[in-house]
Amino acid sequence: MTEELQSLKDLIPSMKRNIKIIGIILKMARTPGPRLDSTSTQTPLDLFKRFFPEETVKTLCQNTNKQAAKQGANGKKYKWADLDVECFYKYIGLLLYMAIVKVDKITDYWRQNHLLSLPFPSQIMSRERYRTISWNLHLSDPDEDVHNDRKRGTDKHDKLFQLKPLMDTIKTACKAFYHPHRDLAVDERMVASNAKTVMTQYMKPTKWEFKLFVLADSRNGYTVDFSIHTSKSHIPSEHGLAYDIVMSLVQSGYLGTGYHIYVDNFYSSPKLFMALHECRFAACGTYSECRKGFPRTDENALTKESPRGSIRWIRDGPIVYVKWMDTKKVSVCSTIHTAYSGETVQRTVKQQDGSWKTASFPCPTPVAEYNEHMGGVDLSDQLIRSYSVQHKTMCWYRNLFHHFLDIATTNSFILHKELCLVQQTKPLTQRCFMEQLTAELCGKPLRTPPAKTPAKTPADHLPVPIAVAAGCPKMKGPCEHCRSQGRRKLTPWKCGQCDVALCLHPDRNCFVAWHDG
Repeated sequence: MTEELQSLKDLIPSMKRNIKIIGIILKMARTPGPRLDSTSTQTPLDLFKRFFPEETVKTLCQNTNKQAAKQGANGKKYKWADLDVECFYKYIGLLLYMAIVKVDKITDYWRQNHLLSLPFPSQIMSRERYRTISWNLHLSDPDEDVHNDRKRGTDKHDKLFQLKPLMDTIKTACKAFYHPHRDLAVDERMVASNAKTVMTQYMKPTKWEFKLFVLADSRNGYTVDFSIHTSKSHIPSEHGLAYDIVMSLVQSGYLGTGYHIYVDNFYSSPKLFMALHECRFAACGTYSECRKGFPRTDENALTKESPRGSIRWIRDGPIVYVKWMDTKKVSVCSTIHTAYSGETVQRTVKQQDGSWKTASFPCPTPVAEYNEHMGGVDLSDQLIRSYSVQHKTMCWYRNLFHHFLDIATTNSFILHKELCLVQQTKPLTQRCFMEQLTAELCGKPLRTPPAKTPAKTPADHLPVPIAVAAGCPKMKGPCEHCRSQGRRKLTPWKCGQCDVALCLHPDRNCFVAWHDG
């Protein structure tokens, strides 16, 4: 019996390895696309609530109510009613409406009695209600903020503490409801801000900006994961900041393996590419020759006199380093591709007679694939900027709240398109999706019925002068419709059929109102 138990114990390590391998295989076999039931109808609001669930919104309401009470105790004088989940969703709906319908000032959305007045915002909430919510919007518990602030200047201080309740929900949802396609891109995303903090950087022309590191699906721009750069003084590990960023975003526990990661020269390094290769990820990116670890050789190298289309490459284990002469020298390294597979590019070349002619030049495979797949984050930024809810504010965490809302709406739209692709139905455009989402958040119909056309007055009911109709010198009489409204107005007109005096004035057309009633 003892020998049998010992043999079983000896099998345990191999069984664990087999289970791990099976798990990896299952993750590799996971179908890319939405992790949602494709047989059921998912409205824009259903998709949006995957990123802004009611439980999280309830927490945001509680923290905002606490912040408003705290501000009131400190002497802020404005009327405040506790925020609930329904009102918060309406507030988000107004933010999306403002992203679709642009005006110069927030107050212009509630402007009355003007040619450019907008009726919708005042139907959802008053201007003062909207402004007080914006002033007091708070993501974290204000009481816990005090404890975190006391740790300022120490390693225990969390600079992103005020974002955590919503940021963690958004990041989890991005990974939970969508499995990305094979090609992924890692790049920076800048979020403009009016707030000057240790986490913002001075960038022209928008001045202060937050920097986010984003992992995006190169096929559709879906934001798979992101991290916020907390300060310039951030101390990376021994491998460097760029290495840590990519390894933290590319998690095999969620993604599985077999993915192709595209990066620019800020992240590219032999150390990173080898680490990804050991984790069963392939990588491709541009690089700078002066960086540490990259091969330097004068043998068979490109020079300024090298003809356009010239290719040189070196292989070092799984990494191939390629140099290509276009208008200037391009350097790319890859663990995915061979150096050259016959690809060509079209370029316009000036002839000796001064004319221009299109010519074909050989192009290395890594360069062609990099140009095709590196734009995932740029595509995501383009979709976000189309209908961004960003507003000017001096409060840094409200800037990032707006950006989280942009991520949620954009990812919801991409999920909608992917589901329509599976269901073989026609997807909404981004604008139509945003319009429908706004209507659902605000509890209003997307389309209002046309205004009811007033009933036409019968042809024989015509206004006539009182004096002519009556054949007497009397010129005016009391209007019957005005008298029914508690007013006394004299009018020289009456209905020839009804024999009733009625006003016929630009400011009060009692003749039509009397017959329509």
